[in-house]
Order: sequence, then C-alpha cells, then structure tokens
Amino acid sequence: MTSERDGHVRVLPLHVANKIAAGEVVERPASVVKELVENAIDAGARRISISVVQGGRKLVSVQDDGCGMSRDDAVLSLERQATSKIRDVEDIDSIDTLGFRGEAIPSIASVSRFTMVTRRADADEGTEITVNAGILAGISPAGCPPGTKVEVRDLFCNVPARRRFLRAYATEEGHIRSVFATHALAHPSIGFSLTSDGREIYRLAPAASLSDRVRDLFGQEFLESLLEASGESGTVKVTGFLERPGRSSPSRHGQYVFVNGRPAGAACISAALRDAYPRQPGDFRPAAILFIDLPPSGVDVNVHPAKREVRFRDNRTVRDAVTSAVRSAILAPGTVQPAIQVQTPQTVAQEPEKPAPTFVSPVPTPVVAQMPPEHLTPAPVTVEFAIEPDSPRSRPWKWFKCLAQSASGYLLVETDSGIVTVNPTAARERIAYERLIDSVGGQSASQALLIPETVQLGPVDFMRIKAALDTIRAMGFRLEEFGRDSYKIDAVPQLVGDAPAGPILSTIARDLSESGTKRGGERWREEIVAKSVARSFAGASQALTSEGATKLIEELGACRMPYVCPRGKPVMIFTSTRELDRKFNRL
Repeated sequence: MTSERDGHVRVLPLHVANKIAAGEVVERPASVVKELVENAIDAGARRISISVVQGGRKLVSVQDDGCGMSRDDAVLSLERQATSKIRDVEDIDSIDTLGFRGEAIPSIASVSRFTMVTRRADADEGTEITVNAGILAGISPAGCPPGTKVEVRDLFCNVPARRRFLRAYATEEGHIRSVFATHALAHPSIGFSLTSDGREIYRLAPAASLSDRVRDLFGQEFLESLLEASGESGTVKVTGFLERPGRSSPSRHGQYVFVNGRPAGAACISAALRDAYPRQPGDFRPAAILFIDLPPSGVDVNVHPAKREVRFRDNRTVRDAVTSAVRSAILAPGTVQPAIQVQTPQTVAQEPEKPAPTFVSPVPTPVVAQMPPEHLTPAPVTVEFAIEPDSPRSRPWKWFKCLAQSASGYLLVETDSGIVTVNPTAARERIAYERLIDSVGGQSASQALLIPETVQLGPVDFMRIKAALDTIRAMGFRLEEFGRDSYKIDAVPQLVGDAPAGPILSTIARDLSESGTKRGGERWREEIVAKSVARSFAGASQALTSEGATKLIEELGACRMPYVCPRGKPVMIFTSTRELDRKFNRL
C-alpha cells in the first residue's frame, strides 16, 4: 500500500471529484432545493411543487411540468460538466439561464439517495434513474407525466462530517422557505407550492404581475407598504418595489435583488441602496424587491460557487441606475416624505436645534420651582442603602442623589464616592435584561393586549421564532401560529408596557440569526431573547420625573452588573470625588 503523501500527482476518481464539487454546490437542504428549482425553471416549467421532510434532511422532492428529458439526456445529466446551456466558451458571455455548470445533479447524487423520473411530452414513456451515494443503481422505463421529478433522500448519508453541520429541522426549513420565496418572487408567472412534513405551507397560483405575487406571498399589508421604483442608466434598467420611508417600524421582510432574473447581489448594489435611501435611525434596512436588467455580457455570474454574488463590468452605471430607481420611488408625487432628507451634494439635512439643557439645583428656588413637571424636582431625594456584608449583589454606591437630567437625556447623579453620569436607555436595558433572565423557569408577569397583535415575518424569521417559542413564552409572551409565516400575540411581558410587539419579535429573530447556534451553552437562547426584548423597548420612553429617575437608579443599583448594558456598552461613567478634587486643584 502506497503512502497517502508520496508526492505524486493523480487524477481524482470520479466519485471523489463529485463529493468535492458537492461541497461547493450543496451546503444544506436549501441548496438542493435551489439547484433543482432552477433546473425546473430553465426547463420551461409552469408549475413547480416542492416537498420536504425533516427540514429537507430526510427528503427533498421537486416536481415540474417542464420539457423533461429523453433517456439518453437523463443518463448524461449525471456526468460532470454535462449541460444543455452552452456549446462553446463564447456562450458563457451570453448565458441567460439560471445555471450551466452541470455539476448540480451529479454532486447532489453523490451525497444522497437520488431518484429522478423524467419524460418528454412527445415520448410514450419516461425514464427512472436511481443513484445511491454516487453509485448508479438502476435505469428503467417509467410511466409518468411530462416533466421531471427528483427525490433526494438522506442528504449527506455518506458524508457524516457534513451532516453534523446541519442545524435543527426548523432552521433548515427556514432556509428552504427563504429559497422558495426568492424564486417565487423572481418568477411570478410560474405557480409554486411548498409542503413540509405533509403540511402545505404555500400554494401560489401563476400571477399576472409582480405585485400580485408579493401580495400572495407576503400579504396585502406588506404590499401597501411598498412604493414602485424604476430607473436606468446606460444599458442598465432597474424596476421593482422599495419600502416606504418613515414607517413606524422597520419591515420584517428582507431585500431581494435579481440580476437578469437571477437571485444575486453585489457590493455596489448594497452601497447604492444604503446611500440613496433616506437616513433612518439605528441599523434600519429598507425592504426592497429590485430587478436589475442589463446585457448578459455586462455581468459575470460565476465569481461565487453558488452564484450568490455577481461582478459587473461597469459598477458605476449599475450604481447610478439603482440610485435613480430609489429616488424615483421616494420622491414620486404624492409620496409622504419623512422628516429625514436624502443626502446629496446640494441638499444637506439640517439637524434640529436642541433645547437648552435643564439642570436642577438641590436647593429650591422660585425660578426652578416653575419648571414643568416632566423635569426632575428641585430638591432631589437622597436614597440610602443598607449594605449587607455578605450580600452577593454589592451595590455600586451606599447612597445617591439625582441632581439633573440634561437635554440630551443623561442623568447626573451624586453618590457617596463621586459623580455618576447615567445613560437611562442603557440602564433600562440592563434592568429589563436581568429581570427577563430571572423570570425563566418561574412565573413571568404578563400583560394582556387589549387587541391581539398579528405579526407577519419573513419565512426564515418565522422558523427562527418557532424554534425559540418555549423561551419566548417563558419570558411572558403569549403567542401562537396564526396563518402562513404569522403569529398572533395576546400578551407581552409586563415590563414591556406599551411597546409594539411586532418590532420586538423581529428583533428577536434577527438576533437569533446573527448569533448562530451555540451548542455549548445551555442558556444561550434565553440570553439572546432577553437581550433582544430589553433593547427593543428600552428607549421607548425618555421622559423622567424626579420619582422616575430615583426609581431607575435604585433598580440599576440592585442589578448584578449595573455598569454595562447586555451588549457591553457602558451604562454609567463614574468620576470620583478625588479625581474631581485633583482636576480642580483642591487636593
């Protein structure tokens, strides 16, 4: 037996090469759905039916009514680099289908139990091909309708290392729903259906227009939140929809960008959307459904193995076209404009003039006594704490006195050892986080909503919330599934107060997405949900009375970690009396 590292160069066996190719094409069950759906679209299908079991790990089935294949073509499709899309290298620059590399079917078949049944409309019978983990198991005639049906069972059955990297069923199903939504938007004239574990999730009839497909997929409310967008520059044209600026809460749907009908993205597109759209607070990203059309020779779709990103020959023209489309939407006649202006070299948004800071003297005077009640009272209360020697929660001060609140919202607090400047929003976030964490496993206080709130999420976010339902309910939410990708919320944690539940649920889903899966920690999901809820409502109310400020500082002092918010940002800045004396030369 020769050494594995003897220095000689070899041509890999076909089954090994296919498994390596599968690493590029097949990341998870959603990748299988994507490749098979794109093949069905390229085959001219008018209806595509997708069925998955256990998040696609057990089964992915895609059936279409496209042109189908003859026996010889079906067999040839199992060979690497087999394709019906190109004949010569020059064809690469003019390709206008969704794929051509010809590696999808052999790569998928190399890591699963694969069955394909296909028939051309002019053929008397079809062909059934079976492949087990890359080994051809059988080819036989089959009775079937025109078109193609592919069943992929036990994905990564022969690659256990890859299988271990798959996530929970709900997570994988969420990715499949996202792929489904993306392709359903890209091709509104095609009917799509999706079934998961025997339950039909979507059944979309062929739509007459993109707006009809958006409504059928995401609902009427989301459609009404969109503005039509249209722009062009040179040979690049952009059409679609953009979220209306100035909405009370960010959309729970993402950005869908299609380049010549292909779901894809590029840095210049994201930059154009970010720069042309009116500035919004926080990390607000507007929902967008944009179709970018240009000559095939002006775009390279093969810079990414899964074709998720593209490269343009002329980035500036593409960016100008996207910018033109964004401005056509937000500056259209009759559009209600937000208070924030679009930033251009000629127009710069002027910041509103801030009111003068209000400082409160600890000694009552006639002038201060006339201040409106929303400000701190002129004689702040001094609060003392009885510190137990063995207390596990040692307070950061023995006593404190709330002195003032500035116009920018910061609290100035005198303590036994110095002056503390407190950010009330971060303080509320810390207090809420610790209360929510402590409530898990106990009786969480809930506040029933007078009118239950229905929240529709994107497909992936819906599944993320579903996977965390037990944790979310343990913190005081009462919610249940209510139709496709929607939840009905009957109650929220008492400390949330009047904050709308929809944006909180969206924040939870986004934070769960960004956190990944921390298998080593038992309470990772509780921590993420608590952070999300705390951040969502912490800044909802900025007005503080003297009593409110005192209560806030009391609650902050009782926290286990009062110095930073759950995201690691400072809650307070402390300046000791000794440091003040040194700076004023009083030592």
